[in-house]
Amino acid sequence: MNHHTQPLTLHPTDPGYEDELAGFQTGFTQRPVVIHAARSADDVIAAVRYAADADLPVGVQATGHGLPGSSEGGVLITTRRMDGVRVDPGARTVRVQAGVRWGQVVAAAEPYGLAPLNGSAPSVGAVSYTLSGGLGILAREFGYAADHVRSLDVVTADGRLRRVTRESEPELYWALLGAGHAFGVVTELEIDLVPVRRLYGGSLAFDGREVDPTALLRAYEEWTRTVPDELTSSFASVPYPDIPALPPHLRGRYVLSVRVAYTGSGDEGAQLVAPLREFGPVLSDSLRDMPYAESHTIHSDPPAPHAYYGDSAVVGELDVARVGEVLALAGPDAAGMCVVQVNHLGGALARPAPNSVPYREGRFLVRMLAVGEREAARAQLDPAFALLAPRTLGRAVNFAFGAGDRTEGLYDAETRKRLAEVKSSYDTANLFRRNYGPSAAC
Repeated sequence: MNHHTQPLTLHPTDPGYEDELAGFQTGFTQRPVVIHAARSADDVIAAVRYAADADLPVGVQATGHGLPGSSEGGVLITTRRMDGVRVDPGARTVRVQAGVRWGQVVAAAEPYGLAPLNGSAPSVGAVSYTLSGGLGILAREFGYAADHVRSLDVVTADGRLRRVTRESEPELYWALLGAGHAFGVVTELEIDLVPVRRLYGGSLAFDGREVDPTALLRAYEEWTRTVPDELTSSFASVPYPDIPALPPHLRGRYVLSVRVAYTGSGDEGAQLVAPLREFGPVLSDSLRDMPYAESHTIHSDPPAPHAYYGDSAVVGELDVARVGEVLALAGPDAAGMCVVQVNHLGGALARPAPNSVPYREGRFLVRMLAVGEREAARAQLDPAFALLAPRTLGRAVNFAFGAGDRTEGLYDAETRKRLAEVKSSYDTANLFRRNYGPSAAC
């Protein structure tokens, strides 16, 4: 029950303004004219109407993992207080409010033997992740999280709260799931859960100074051609700096790893990964049968806020030699720490769905994340993605960290045209232009 009447607003000189802006990404500066700290859909409606009346652009922030970049002015709606989660075990669905993190959903679904189609980091916001597609731990078996959304509650530019389904407003539904940040503020969504209690998963790590990174990547690419859709995996290259902040076993290490999540039996999983174990001496091996609630340990994403910039390339085929050059550029001799991840796509990800998630024909997603300041990061990322350009189909919105000012490649031409048509119907003044790239891409 909502008993408050006045939304919480913060201006730059108010106590609490800086704390409200703080999020997981520390590399960008958000300086809105006013923050509307929303506790309900009514607060979001009030904030959107205020912005429309004042002709101010609107941005939204839940956890601050995927900020599009620095910005000045405008209205920022923060949703972290909207954290309701309601599981319907009979329907195998969950309703999540705008500020909910995936870890909360995993915990709420677990008692029923169900799991959400979450990503690798439990602290990521469920709604924003899903609106950008949502490439999760079980993606090859079940597809994108966006493929499983039943309904969305969204405040559009006219200040109306709408419940949008595939049947009620098919074009807006299509646009929200893949480019949602450009069309309104989603206050709640209903999404499928899957009957997964446990899986076989973990990470198989090698020393990048003892094992040839390109040769390991080639072995991985060949291995992906042999695995079933029930197995989702990625290859990662992480050159750890030699600093006291890191655990002793990681300091100065160049770690190459293959991360695996398989919903079949542990014995079958062990047989499937056996060829990878034969590649060379293993630095560490965390592969095991685990409850789904421990699936975040497969990737062990860093829990502490930090500065990072990133981008990605969806590729039709993996040019191993070219990606090997990228690994060399981002290796231990690079100017700054740069993580490379290669996600195996295909399977259910290739199936058509009534949403705007593009490039489903891609076989791999190459992601790069540079830690540190923007200019130095771009100096690392740009030459690497130039190497991949001949095979690149486009970019993934979920992984355009700090690249929000670069909209080319986020959508193919046909999808972009259709998004522009929906935009002209629902947000003619382009009120929602302070979010991820889709706002400007329409």
